[in-house]
Amino acid sequence: MVATDFKDYYAILGVSKSASGDEIKKNFRRLARKYHPDMNPGNKQAEARFKEINEAYEVLSDSEKRKKYDQFGRYWKQAGQGWSPNGGGAGFDVGGFDFGAYGSFDEFINELLGRFSTSGSKSASQTYTYSPGTGGSTKFSDFGNYSNSSGFKNAARATSADHEANITLSWSDAFKGVQKRLNLGSEVIEVTIPPGVKSGSRIRVRGKGLLNPRSQRRGDLYLKVELKPHSFFQFDGDNILCEVPVTPDEAILGTSIEVPTPDGKVSVNVPAGIRSSQSLRLRGKGWPTLKGKRSDQLVRIMIVTPKDITQREREYYEKIRDLRSFNPRSYLSQIKL
Repeated sequence: MVATDFKDYYAILGVSKSASGDEIKKNFRRLARKYHPDMNPGNKQAEARFKEINEAYEVLSDSEKRKKYDQFGRYWKQAGQGWSPNGGGAGFDVGGFDFGAYGSFDEFINELLGRFSTSGSKSASQTYTYSPGTGGSTKFSDFGNYSNSSGFKNAARATSADHEANITLSWSDAFKGVQKRLNLGSEVIEVTIPPGVKSGSRIRVRGKGLLNPRSQRRGDLYLKVELKPHSFFQFDGDNILCEVPVTPDEAILGTSIEVPTPDGKVSVNVPAGIRSSQSLRLRGKGWPTLKGKRSDQLVRIMIVTPKDITQREREYYEKIRDLRSFNPRSYLSQIKL
C-alpha cells in the first residue's frame, strides 16, 4: 500500500511551489499569529492548525528538507535512510515490487513516483547549473552519470527520466522573455523563456530529459529559474519594490519625482507630510502575471539628510529649528513601567 497521509505543506502555508523563502516566512508569520493558542484559548481546531503550520514551516524553511520534500513528496522523510533491496525500504509497505532491481532508496522512490503519478514526475536525482558558454550557446556544467543516447555520459542506474537544471537570468530577460540556446552535449536546443518568470519558476521542456533505460523514452527537462540580484528592484510577493530617497523639505512640502519602472521612468507625486518608509503604489507597473496583466510597483520613500551643508543652509535650518512647533517626542513624557 502507498502511504495516503500526505500533507501538502505549500497548501498549508498558502504559497505556491515556486514561493521564495521570504514569501514562505511572511505567510508563516501571518498564519502563526492567527492560529496561535494565545489568540485562540481553548480552541482545539486552532491548536491543531497551529501545529500543522509549524510542521510545514519547519520543512519548507530548511533548504535541504524542502529539496527532499519537492523531490520525493510523501516519502521525503525516508530519502537517504537505510536501504535493503530484499527487505524493502524505510519502514513502509510497498508490496509487489522487485527491490533487487534498485540500487538505492532514491532509485526506487523515483521509479515509484513515476508509476503512481498521473501528472508526470518532476523529481531529479541531481541538479545541474546552467551557465554561459561560447559561440552563443550555453552549457550545463556537469553531465556525469547519464547515458550517451540522451546526450549524457557514463550511464548509471537512473530510473527517473525527468531532470531538473538551474538557469540564471537577468531581470531584463525575465521581464521581457527571451530565447536561450542550451547545449545538452550531443544536441543544442532553443528554449523560449516566457515573460514574467521569477526565482523558483519552473519551465518544462518536453522530451529533453534523461533516457529511461526501462522504457527507452526520454523524460522532460525542468529549468528552475534563478534571477540575478538587481541594484534597484526587489520582489515583495507578486509586486516589485524599490526605495527612493527624498530630502526633508521635499517630505514636508511635497514634491514630484521621477521613478524608474521596468519599462521606463514615470512621474510620481509625493504628498506633503509623508514619513520615511511609507510606500506609494504604482498600479500596473510591476511584474507580468500569468494572466497577462501586471502587478504593482511599490515605491518606498526614504527621507535622507545631507552630510555636508553650506553656511547659508545651516542658518536656515537653525531658523526652522527656532520656529518649529512640532515635537515628535512629546509622547515620551507619558512612558513609564
